[in-house]
Amino acid sequence: MSTSSHTQSSSRPHWAGRWESRFDRGLARSLRRRGWAPRVEPYTGYGLAAAAAEGTSDGTGDGTGDGAEGWVRVLARVMLAPVGPTDPTRQRGRHEPADPSALPEDSAPQPRRRRDRTRTPDPLLAVRGWRSFVTAQLPGARVTVVVGDVVHEVLTDRGGYVDVTLPAHLDAGWHDVQVIPEGGPAVAAPVRVMSTQPCTGLVSDIDDTVMVTMLPRPLTAIWNLLVLHEDARRPVPGMSRLYADLGALGTSMPVVYLSTNAWNVAPAIRRFLAHHRFPAGPLLLTDWGPTNTGWFRSGPEHKHRVLERLARELPHVRWVLVGDDGQHDPQIYRAFARAHPEEVRAVVIRELSPGQHVFAHGAPAPTDAARSDGGTVSGTDVPEVRGPDGEALARQLRAAGVIPARSTHRPAH
Repeated sequence: MSTSSHTQSSSRPHWAGRWESRFDRGLARSLRRRGWAPRVEPYTGYGLAAAAAEGTSDGTGDGTGDGAEGWVRVLARVMLAPVGPTDPTRQRGRHEPADPSALPEDSAPQPRRRRDRTRTPDPLLAVRGWRSFVTAQLPGARVTVVVGDVVHEVLTDRGGYVDVTLPAHLDAGWHDVQVIPEGGPAVAAPVRVMSTQPCTGLVSDIDDTVMVTMLPRPLTAIWNLLVLHEDARRPVPGMSRLYADLGALGTSMPVVYLSTNAWNVAPAIRRFLAHHRFPAGPLLLTDWGPTNTGWFRSGPEHKHRVLERLARELPHVRWVLVGDDGQHDPQIYRAFARAHPEEVRAVVIRELSPGQHVFAHGAPAPTDAARSDGGTVSGTDVPEVRGPDGEALARQLRAAGVIPARSTHRPAH
């Protein structure tokens, strides 16, 4: 018992992780000698508005009454990249502080209802996914994070990641925070700050839920992310429409994409979602490679951990959990629903075809654990609906009363 506990809580990485860290440090030294400089890959973060900032016009507030401070979770990765002749790092000098307004490479996406209807969807790139993995992360790098007018100094972890929760006094909505690596240009990282008002939120898997994979799960990453051209990936029919219907439940529905994909492919997934009209939201992915306890990370453990964190951080949100029955999503979502029945509005499972099941786990039908739990998650009143595509799932959600029935009334012109 004591050995197991020590293994799980140990801060000393597995020997493979220690070897990886030594390799990364050596590679960073070599690339710096060649003139490479730090750059930031920003990821979409999220946060919670300060309660005092959400009072109503009549001064009654939002009912929380505690004036709690807000916060933001900032996500990014610092890597080394060649310095081109027009790179701002070369123009400023290696050690000159970066201007927080420099190089606005990314910005917060606008809510769908505010977008110009004539705007062309974000383009997908005809490049192979393996290029996303040609990176040189920068562990232990000093990074300045500017939230509003407040400056914070942080360090990257051994994978080069910034994952910090910082105090903030921001209104609900999209904001940019500045992420500035030492010796590199500033980049704007988008953050979705959520209201403290009770609302419905969406947690969605990606592979076989919004994106068709049709491959054995161990090979999904190798093919979809290393071989397949980015513009060859296809959406699951009807899912973007389903998510739009769910978005109609509230004007500011929190959306989170929870997947075991690697952080390296976050930009490609973000472009895929925008191109196919899925709502914008944070991607909560994983870092592939050795951990403190072994060679690889556990996908189910990652999803369990993220869901529990969302329950702690955003207890006022009732989540619609969307996944597929190819692997572990039904079990993970049911376990979370049983532990937090008041925070789950529905469990939604996309049913794979027999051929997709063969690819997913070797049999033409879902595993016993992934089969239907009935109309509700056992032991709760949380509805569980299933269907092969977004249209079928929408019908089931309407029948369960989760989303309103579509009006058949045709407005007069």
